[in-house]
Amino acid sequence: MSDTNKITALYCRLSHEDELAGESNSISNQKDILQKYADEHGFYNTAFYIDDGYTGVDFERPAFKRMIDDVDNGRIGTIITKDLSRLGRNHLHVGLYTEEYFPRRNVRYIAINNNIDSDNPDSSAVDMAAFYNIFNEFHVKD
Repeated sequence: MSDTNKITALYCRLSHEDELAGESNSISNQKDILQKYADEHGFYNTAFYIDDGYTGVDFERPAFKRMIDDVDNGRIGTIITKDLSRLGRNHLHVGLYTEEYFPRRNVRYIAINNNIDSDNPDSSAVDMAAFYNIFNEFHVKD
């Protein structure tokens, strides 16, 4: 599959605990943010992968697993999330995906609110990703 035909995965996740944070973390709001970002930055052939009601600590989420299957099968070129915590709240697993798994499969990863884009490794936000991930995991434990 050529890079121009690859899917831009727009991944949304919301756990029951996150619902307490209010509308800003709702699935519909995440979808709006992700689609707007994709449209404004020239990402086409988008597909939503949505895990509604699943904790970020567990990576056995149905849509996440389907997205990873699509990565493994070479269908996805870019993954975009609202922020790193939407990908997950386990700092080791998130780091494994963002620093090892996605790069090895030539998948670009973007976390909009954290200003992280794997195509811009010189960004200071990329250096902060490990700290964001630790704080995101701490949020669950708190």
